[in-house]
Amino acid sequence: MNKFKILITGGAGCLGSNLVEYFLPQGYDILVIDNFATGRREVLPDLPRLSVLEGSIADNCLVSQAFSQFKPTHVIHSAASYKDPLNWAEDVATNVLGTIHVAKAAIEHKVVRFINFQTALCYGRPSRVPIPISCPTSPFTSYGISKTAGEAYLMQTGLPVVSLRLANICGPRLAIGPIPTFYKRLKAGQKCFCSDSIRDFLDMSDFFSLIDIVMEANSPCGIFNVSTGEGRSIKDVFETVARYLQLSPIPEVPIRPVGSDDVPAVVLDPSETEKTFGWKSRISFEETINRQLCWYDAHGVSAIY
Repeated sequence: MNKFKILITGGAGCLGSNLVEYFLPQGYDILVIDNFATGRREVLPDLPRLSVLEGSIADNCLVSQAFSQFKPTHVIHSAASYKDPLNWAEDVATNVLGTIHVAKAAIEHKVVRFINFQTALCYGRPSRVPIPISCPTSPFTSYGISKTAGEAYLMQTGLPVVSLRLANICGPRLAIGPIPTFYKRLKAGQKCFCSDSIRDFLDMSDFFSLIDIVMEANSPCGIFNVSTGEGRSIKDVFETVARYLQLSPIPEVPIRPVGSDDVPAVVLDPSETEKTFGWKSRISFEETINRQLCWYDAHGVSAIY
């Protein structure tokens, strides 16, 4: 199939909007569903072949209407509720019921591929790092619990599902996490601190190269970790940002213990993904961070959650 019709839930968020920008020049038709709770309408340009439907996937009538009118061949399920960790009802409405609504519509319309984005928080506090795909899920946050439930329902549908458990993906409009925080504070001459934690960081271009593969109708289905497999401390991030900003000497920064609601180390093992798809990340940690900071120099840090 040469002509995709792609429905992207949460298409005004960071990942969703980057995918819109990536796919439009390829000539695909795209429909975005977004309620703009955490994304922004202005990141979706008024362009041919791009349609935007404002609303929540928790609204089954809206989802059914979108599928009936647009008739997608592919679904990229990027929508997620995560803004308020205590709003369990909203997390369930979007991440569980919303996922079910999208899945049932996808079954009815016989989509070719269903790509789901899953949080690495599904593993909770893992016993091993890097975390293999075989590691049991044990989420402990509302976001992680509800996203994991949504993924579990998807895997029962019989749809051609590829669920991608994602590292921290860096690229345009990334506005949460240590990279934009350190960039803004250090540029403003403000003090910082680092949590005593380790994370993995993946460049957007490496993410796109995997998306190209999993969108193909004959590629394998299942659940996969998406990561470089390389863990770096938050202090490593701080020092990379400080070097980019040419701060000399690099400021001393206090290291604080992780909070009770945090995880000391989240590093995904991508070996099964690499073997299954013949894919491997190419961009180094330093280049990934520097590309992100270069984007901030040009565009600033946006307000997308």
